Amino acid sequence: MTTEPALIVENLSLALGRANLVDGVGFSVAPGEVLALVGESGCGKSVTAQAIMRLLAPVIRQTGGRVLLAGQDITALPERAMRALRGQAMSMIFQEPQAALDPLATVGTHIAEALRRPLRDVRDQVLQMLAEVGISDPARRIDQYPFELSGGMCQRVMIACALISRPAVLLADEPTTALDVTIQAQILDLLRRLAAERRTAVVLITHDMGVVADIADRVAVMYAGRIAETGPTAQIFARPRHPYTSLLLASIPRLTDAPKSALAVIEGRVPTPAEFGPGCRFASRCPLADDTCRAATPPLRDMGDGRLSACFHAEQLP
Repeated sequence: MTTEPALIVENLSLALGRANLVDGVGFSVAPGEVLALVGESGCGKSVTAQAIMRLLAPVIRQTGGRVLLAGQDITALPERAMRALRGQAMSMIFQEPQAALDPLATVGTHIAEALRRPLRDVRDQVLQMLAEVGISDPARRIDQYPFELSGGMCQRVMIACALISRPAVLLADEPTTALDVTIQAQILDLLRRLAAERRTAVVLITHDMGVVADIADRVAVMYAGRIAETGPTAQIFARPRHPYTSLLLASIPRLTDAPKSALAVIEGRVPTPAEFGPGCRFASRCPLADDTCRAATPPLRDMGDGRLSACFHAEQLP
């Protein structure tokens, strides 16, 4: 039986003034699936997540596309209707948990607020959620303040806030950036387990390909506001079908590398939105680029096995 996607993003385009920040981005996520949205800083990952949640800064406008949540187009919903969806049908985890939490509110108050009820009415439910996200001694932690917790614990509180209402979709924007490696692994394992148990569709935003390999079922690689390639994680790591993905994976250090050997690099720099031209935005850095690449936008082509690539020369990659 085919599972209908919990979230579909179709041809999403965002602009700041005359500059296109995001151009024709599209992907879908099924219940219980983890999709990693990967790319360098500034490629449009976070602003895409903000557009899905309808939390864009006033200076950024959506110029095209739509977002479907459980088949419903939420693009033009009134703000009051969106407030009902946020934190209920869809939730978001932000990068800096200690900055996102109110220092004057207790842990329990934060989580109860996600249920839109006083803590005294849902205390048992909040205690259970704290235990589910792996916080020790929930009966003590529930009345503590964020400054009394470690960064890893604060991130677990954020996950508890996001998941206690059992949303259909969870957007996680670099959820492990501020944490050490050991805590990162614990948080990723927690997200993966809860997504599977609760059948929550997860969009994980990251620039870390190691994180992608650990947790994601599928990958969507972004470059300069466009999707470069999508597909199952194992297949993309084994045989990327876009030069950017290939070079990105080649730049990851490996245990088999000789000591003090030079790392592979991607020459050049990412163009700014004001510099976006008519062709492929990776053309200036791509070893396979030709005149066609510089003149025309490569469409996302079906490469088989659930893979799409926006490259005229995808078949030439080894």
